[in-house]
Amino acid sequence: MESEREKSPLMHATTIILVKKAGETIIAGDGQVSLGQTIMKGNARKVRRLGKGDVIAGFAGATADAFTLFERLETKLEQYPGQLMRACVELAKDWRMDRYLRRLEAMMLVADRNVGLVLTGSGDVLEPEASDGGAVAAIGSGGNYALAAGRALIDTDADAETIARRAMTIAADICVYTNHNIVVEKI
Repeated sequence: MESEREKSPLMHATTIILVKKAGETIIAGDGQVSLGQTIMKGNARKVRRLGKGDVIAGFAGATADAFTLFERLETKLEQYPGQLMRACVELAKDWRMDRYLRRLEAMMLVADRNVGLVLTGSGDVLEPEASDGGAVAAIGSGGNYALAAGRALIDTDADAETIARRAMTIAADICVYTNHNIVVEKI
């Protein structure tokens, strides 16, 4: 028997990219929210500052689920101030163990001045692999397009924000679930 979630139209949403280069960290995301084949909103804000403004985060997936995770992460950041990695590991443990949280369908990119991480519902807390030029991670429907573009650009002279914006533009040109309404947060 199908669950309610399986019967409802599939929500596709988004492309989020994290770029770390030359001491700058950028998280950028598009603004499109799609339900089935319909664009429901074109200017959603999926990238924001958390805590006291020293952490940036972006989400892909169900919006209500992402807001729940943002709230939980902010609680962990209060428990472990200045320790983003520790806060994320503790959130991932809860996400895996808690019956309610385990059902959440979202992924997150989070960063502070020191670290950038990918968080998933399967308990992953992943730091993107770095090259001499920097590091890139991406999630969402257009995440692989943005990731490929970001990796191709990371060793160029372009700064982190330029790379993030160009990668998002490339993803939006390819992925029907990604638009050109790009929001950028920088640390």
